[in-house]
Formats: sequence, structure tokens, C-alpha cells
Amino acid sequence: MRKSKLGSSDLWVSEIGLGCMSLGTDESSAIPLVHEALEMGVNFLDTSDLYDGGRNEEIVGKAIQGRRDEVIVATKVGNRRVPGQDGWVWDPTKEYIIAAVKESLKRLKTDYIDLYQLHGGTLEDPIDETIEAFEQLKREGLIRYYGISSIRPNVIREYMSHSNMVSVMSQYSILDRRPEEEVLSLLAENDMSMIVRGPVAKGILTERGDGKLNKGYLNHTSDELRMMHVKLQSLVLEDRSMAQIALRYVLSDPAVAVTIPGASSLDQLRHNIGASDVTPLTEEELTLIREFSKANLYTEHR
Repeated sequence: MRKSKLGSSDLWVSEIGLGCMSLGTDESSAIPLVHEALEMGVNFLDTSDLYDGGRNEEIVGKAIQGRRDEVIVATKVGNRRVPGQDGWVWDPTKEYIIAAVKESLKRLKTDYIDLYQLHGGTLEDPIDETIEAFEQLKREGLIRYYGISSIRPNVIREYMSHSNMVSVMSQYSILDRRPEEEVLSLLAENDMSMIVRGPVAKGILTERGDGKLNKGYLNHTSDELRMMHVKLQSLVLEDRSMAQIALRYVLSDPAVAVTIPGASSLDQLRHNIGASDVTPLTEEELTLIREFSKANLYTEHR
């Protein structure tokens, strides 16, 4: 498994990580998935205090017991649940972040988090206060590095200018090329890395994605998605599936350090991780994919 340095940090992350949100709440199936991922060379696990009300962090914590030094644990903060209310509220205050990290550490059964990420962000945030919280946690040794999970270029740019963050998690795929316009270059210029979520676009960019084409995706019509499937199928090789092409596409940009596809079965997990060993996409193939896909732009999400 290839590894890349995450921004200016000293964290070397496997290019294929595991997005743990899809693990579910059944330990008997979830923990073996995490263990298999580690055995196959994955070292980057991404979770959040929001997933399953904290249950996801608990499962990850149990899965890494006795193997903590093999794993780079990433989790997120900022969405606060209010007792007695459905859903959550956005809370990027220092007070909340300092309190929330302690709960995540308990659930993860560890005394430090490798990468602590703000789970969203707006231009109205008390950004200096938010960053002060992350910097304090670094000084106290409770976190090693921090980043932001956001698709909003202006928010990313603002947080970047106020902080020492090392990464941005963002949605990116052949069907959502918006980061290519400004975010990826911005990260490269500032020695930061992207963590890619959604690389197979909710399963559309897989051989079994045919049944999802009628729903459309972002600004793609169902007809456009069908055309995309046909053209991607022409790039499939004996050792390289459509899903693996989708993973290799996002990993082709040097600003991307790791992508975190989810997996709910061992077969799916192994197939995702197998993308690390398939025939790489050539420059000609990358150009072809860009020609028949859309170079979307961020509009309302700024």
C-alpha cells in the first residue's frame, strides 16, 4: 500500500483509507472489517462523534485495541446534539471543542487523536476562537494535528489563513470535480493535503451503479450518467474495475493524500483496497475522463 505525507504533518497515510461511517452498529461485523483493512495495509481510519451518536467511535476504539501504534485515527467535532431534541446544532466554540474531545477520547479508548477535524464551518464562525481550541489541544497532547471537513472554498480559505491545519476533507469524484477548480491548487500551494470522501459518488461509479442512474447526481442528468457509465466501461481492464478507476482518478492529483471509501462487507472492502495495486491511469486516460465528464464549479457552496 502506497503512503503519502499528510500536508506538513509527519503523518504518513495509506492512499486508501477506511471511511468508518458505513460500518454499522453491529460489532460482530464491523470490527472484523476494520481488522481486515489493517491487515491489508490500511492505516487511516476516519470517524466522527456524530456517526451513530458516538457509537461509531466506540466501535473503532474497540477495533484498534492493542494496535493503536499501527493506526492513524481521524475524527471530527462541531455538531452538538441537544438532549431532548432531534438532530444537532452547529457549535464551533472553544468551550464545546475542548469538552467534546474528551468524550471522543473515551469512546475511542485512546489518549490522543492523530487528526481532529472541524466537521463543517461557516464564515460566521468565531474562527480565531475555534483555531485557538485546536492549538490548545495540540499543546496538551490530546491531538497531534487538525484540519477541516468542508466543500466551501471561501470557508476553507478563511480557516487556512488563520491556522496551522494540515488537511481538508472534501467530496471529490469524477462526477464532482468542483475541487479541481480552486481547492486542490490552494492546498498544494499551502502544503496541505486533501482527504477525499465520496470517490464513487454514492455507488454510481461502480459496475452495480446502473440502478442509481435514474436519480441523477448533482447537475448530471440520468442520460449523462448512462453515457458516463458506457465511457468508463471502455477503460475497465481485467485487473481494474470501474470503482477502482474512480478511486485512482481522485488519487491522481498530488494534493490528494488519501481517499476514504466506505465498506459494509469484506468483499467491498477488499475491492476498494485493491485499487492500490491496479494498473494506474495513464495521462491519456485521465485526459479522456476529463473530456467526457463535467468540470463542475462551486456556486451556492462558497
